[in-house]
Amino acid sequence: MPRFAYTARSANGQTVEATLDAPSRKDAARLLAARGLQPVRLSEIGAAGAAAAKKPTAASDVLPTLFAERSSHRAFAEKLQLPFFQSLSDLIGSGLPAGEAVRLLSQRLQEPQLRGLCTALWERLSEGLPLSQAMESLSGTFSTHAVNLIAAGEATGNLREVLERLIQHYTAQREIRRTLAAALSYPVFVCTIAVGVILFFIFFLLPRLQTLLNSLGGKMPWATRVLVNLSDFLIHYGVIVLVGALLTAVFFWRWRKSAKGRVATDAAMLRAPFAGRFVTAATVQNFASTLAVLLENGVTTAEALRMTERTIANRSLQTAFRDATSRVLEGESLSSSLSKTNCFPPLVIDRLAVGESTGQLAPSLRSIAASYQEDLRRQVNILTQVLSTAVLLSAFLFVAFIAYAIVSAVYQVSASFKF
Repeated sequence: MPRFAYTARSANGQTVEATLDAPSRKDAARLLAARGLQPVRLSEIGAAGAAAAKKPTAASDVLPTLFAERSSHRAFAEKLQLPFFQSLSDLIGSGLPAGEAVRLLSQRLQEPQLRGLCTALWERLSEGLPLSQAMESLSGTFSTHAVNLIAAGEATGNLREVLERLIQHYTAQREIRRTLAAALSYPVFVCTIAVGVILFFIFFLLPRLQTLLNSLGGKMPWATRVLVNLSDFLIHYGVIVLVGALLTAVFFWRWRKSAKGRVATDAAMLRAPFAGRFVTAATVQNFASTLAVLLENGVTTAEALRMTERTIANRSLQTAFRDATSRVLEGESLSSSLSKTNCFPPLVIDRLAVGESTGQLAPSLRSIAASYQEDLRRQVNILTQVLSTAVLLSAFLFVAFIAYAIVSAVYQVSASFKF
C-alpha cells in the first residue's frame, strides 16, 4: 500500500508532520479529514509518487473550453483570478475551510469559466492537494506571486489575510489599466481619424494633385514635394516596408522570449528615462508588499526572500535581488545587501535599515509598499497626460503640415493662372 508524507494543521492551529498508509491520495486526504487535520502538503513517498505529485497539468488539457477564449495571462488575471479570490475570501471569512469553499463555488457560481476553474481546483483538492499546489498544477493559470502567497497563507493559517492582500494587489493593477485605457481612448480615437485622413491624402489626393501640377508646369512648394515623394515611396515600397516591419517585430518578439533577449531588454528597460523609473517603482512596491505579507504570516526570512525573488518580473532586478538574498543568508542585513546591488533607491534602503534596527521590518516594508503604490498612481497619471498630449499634438501638426502643403500648391497653381 502506498505511503504518504504529509504536513497538516490541526483544529487548534498546530502543525503536524507525519506519514500514513492509504490506497490513494484521495483516501489519504479523507483519513486526514477524519482525524480533524487540514492538509498543507501531501505527497506519496517514492520517486514515482513524487514525480506524479509535482508534475503540473496544462490547463488546456483539463479545461479546453475554459481557456479557449483566454488571449493572455493578464486578461485572465483580470477576468477570472480577481473574482475567484474575492469569492473565496468571502466564504473563508464566513468560516468555511478552503476546500469546502472551492467545492461550494464550483456548484453555485453562474459564470461558466469561473465555475469551470473552481471545478478543476476541487478535483485536485479532493485528491489531497492543498490549494496552492492545486493552483500550481494548472500551469499558466495562476501567477507565481499568487501561488507563493497562498502557500504561505496555508503554512501559517492566515489564508484569509493573504487573499485580501491578493485582492488589493489585483484591484490596484486593474485600476491602473482602466485609468490608462480611459485616458488614452480619446487621443487614440483622434489619432486613428488623423491617420485615416493622412492615408487618404497620400494615396488618393496627392497623386492627382501631382498630375495637375505637372501638367501646369512650375516648381512645387517644398512641403508639397515632401508629401509627393512620401506618397511615391509608400505606393511603390509600402508593402515591402510593412512586411519588413512585421518580420522585425516577430523577430524581436521571439528574441525577447529567449534568455539572452529577456536579460538584454530588461536591462535596457531600466536604463530608459521614464520606463526605468516606472519598472523600479513597480518592482519595489511588489517586493515590499510580498515580503511584508510573508514575514507577517510567520514565514522565515530565508524562505520569504526566496519566494519574493520568484515574483520579480524584471530579470536584471531579479538577479540583483538573488545576490542580495545570498548575502542575507550569509548573515548580512537586508538593507546592506540591497544597497550593494545599486538597483534599489537609497530612500528604500534607509527605510529598511531603520526597520531592521527597530525590529519593525514588516511594518517598514508595508509603509514602503504603500508609498510606492501612490507613486505608481502618480506616474501613471503623468504618463497618460504626456501620452495624450503627445498623440494629439503629433496628429495636429501632421494634419496641419498636409493642409499647408495642399494650400500652398493650390495657391501656386492659382498664381500661375494670373501670369
